Amino acid sequence: MAKITLRQLLDDAAERGYGVPAFNINNMEQGLAIMEAASAVDAPVIIQASRGARSYAGDIMLSRMIDALVEMFPHIPLCLHQDHGNSEATCATAIQHGFTSVMMDGSLKADATTVADYTYNVDITRRVVQMAHWIGASVEGELGVLGSLEHGSSEKEDGHGAEGALGHDQLLTDPDQAVEFVGATEVDALAIAMGTSHGAYKFTRKPDGEILAMRVVEEIHRRLPNTHLVMHGSSSVPQPLQDMFNAFGGEMPQTWGVPIEEIVLGIKHGVRKVNIDTDCRLAMTAAFRKVALQSKSEFDPRKFLKPAMDALRDLCRERFEQFGTAGNASRIRPIPLAEMARRYRSGALKSERMTKAA
Repeated sequence: MAKITLRQLLDDAAERGYGVPAFNINNMEQGLAIMEAASAVDAPVIIQASRGARSYAGDIMLSRMIDALVEMFPHIPLCLHQDHGNSEATCATAIQHGFTSVMMDGSLKADATTVADYTYNVDITRRVVQMAHWIGASVEGELGVLGSLEHGSSEKEDGHGAEGALGHDQLLTDPDQAVEFVGATEVDALAIAMGTSHGAYKFTRKPDGEILAMRVVEEIHRRLPNTHLVMHGSSSVPQPLQDMFNAFGGEMPQTWGVPIEEIVLGIKHGVRKVNIDTDCRLAMTAAFRKVALQSKSEFDPRKFLKPAMDALRDLCRERFEQFGTAGNASRIRPIPLAEMARRYRSGALKSERMTKAA
């Protein structure tokens, strides 16, 4: 089965009421674990790579790894997505290397640290949409700045994150502006800000409506019922993984992530893509620590990596099941990029997407 575009996958998710976890990868082991989990529960997959991952592994290596995964798991539709693109060039080179979807994060300027104004965001996102749609690739945009409502700042991930103090007007996506943004850019998916952030240290307590504003998701979905919404920074940072990490020599301070029940609520209100990275890292590194502490003479990397892959596979399978992704892969037939491009040109993919709720 060929790779699938984000737009086709999220259209299917919207029609059937499920969400799709988007897992970040840097290496072969992560890719294999994610695909094994997807295969076990018949789930379509979004694998995404940040600019940091592309720098770490190299575009050619990442591209070939994805080709290998497609060949090894031909029954699983796989979307390869650029996470947090900072410029037209980042998005263009991703598409050049086989990505079927890109995120243009115009909430920040090209340095990925300076907060951009609305006009800049609209302009650069619209240009990337035009470029990507020419060949049929999908585009995710972002409106609002990812960051904490508790301390008014953003966490950096691979060097990407706003610097300085942020106000609630920046940290919460404005629903009226979201309607304007989607209409002006014609993005296929919209990432919104509601208090989530990158990394493990999202909240200092179990989040409630004051620090995790799911009401913003609900209101934007009410106004844009046909727009696919995206939750970034949505690892749950499970307590058992924190405990395991610390039990085997780690020193992770107590922290709270995004509760699964809040993500499920988001899926009921239009969230179709859920970004998860920290949980994956934590599952693997907790397994590394366990092997290192219990088998101090072990020096074969495979003896560390295999348990880590098993832990990641189990985590991914759980998310596929929790988000309703499981059971949908075998029914989907990916549409080629050329056909998606034709549909964009004809306007067939635009007419219903921009409909505002009455």
